[in-house]
Amino acid sequence: MPPTSGPRTRKWIDLQVGECVSDLPPADLSRIDVTVVDCGTPHLAEVYRLAPVAVDSAIATVANQQCVAGVAPYTGQPADGSPYSVTWLIDSRQDRTGADPTPSTVICLLQAANGQLLTGSARR
Repeated sequence: MPPTSGPRTRKWIDLQVGECVSDLPPADLSRIDVTVVDCGTPHLAEVYRLAPVAVDSAIATVANQQCVAGVAPYTGQPADGSPYSVTWLIDSRQDRTGADPTPSTVICLLQAANGQLLTGSARR
């Protein structure tokens, strides 16, 4: 992702791979906006994978599997023992009139395993 001119607000459902955020929505998803920042500045998390999933599969186990599987291709190191922890958001764009077998998207994010802010991109 090219550097931004400064922090900007974006709906979390519109996040893209390579974007870094300084905040995340609360667990109840009562806030839809997050602040996207340049990855070179301190940030809370980095989007590293968008994984389509079936509605019935949009649960924690499948989300965790999808996100853990994406760590090594993005960072060049396996999830276990890495300096990162994995978190995710699920966007269920369900259109019940369509026949889309994977209408939900798991948005996978990397955070620092030690709870500190990240600086720089985790992309290898």
